[in-house]
Amino acid sequence: MTKVIGLTGGIGSGKTLVANYLQSLGYPVYIADDEAKKIMNTNEVVQAVSLTFGKEIIENDTIDREKLSKLVFNNPDKLKKLNAIVHPLVKNDFDEWLKNHNNFPFVFKEAAILFESGSYKFCYAVITVTSPLETRLQRVIERDKTDRESVLKRIQNQWSDEQRIAKSNFVIHNISVKETYKQTDEILKILTNQ
Repeated sequence: MTKVIGLTGGIGSGKTLVANYLQSLGYPVYIADDEAKKIMNTNEVVQAVSLTFGKEIIENDTIDREKLSKLVFNNPDKLKKLNAIVHPLVKNDFDEWLKNHNNFPFVFKEAAILFESGSYKFCYAVITVTSPLETRLQRVIERDKTDRESVLKRIQNQWSDEQRIAKSNFVIHNISVKETYKQTDEILKILTNQ
């Protein structure tokens, strides 16, 4: 049976770097955030979000992501309602994807909220990617064209590296690309021999 390896880490930690490297080596990687964005554009989700949060969240038959983010960001109840709409659909989508990749000994599921969503429970092993706080801040500020304060708020709303590491089987310390690839290769060797 195909083993699912979870890949997680805080914003700006370098999950995408590791995911892209794994894909370049021929491993299937499911990027949960990308798939969730596609699912958010389906009629089913647009209607459910409209009913739950009001029509003002919908713009030209699509969800205004910025308005929705502001609405749920500091409101655990509203975030829980949104997750109740989206998470089951992402899980179904992943299950379908997994059926199409069941000829591989293991596949990777990259998700920022692997632990928070509970999907780590379905993983054979979990890899957490970490990076120094200042490095993470710089990456996200440049990538998202945003400010330090906004990024810090997002980081504070996520699990800490310590929380993730405590529940992970492997940790990649993403300091340099070369070193990150080397650590990934070492983990792949261990996984292949299990």
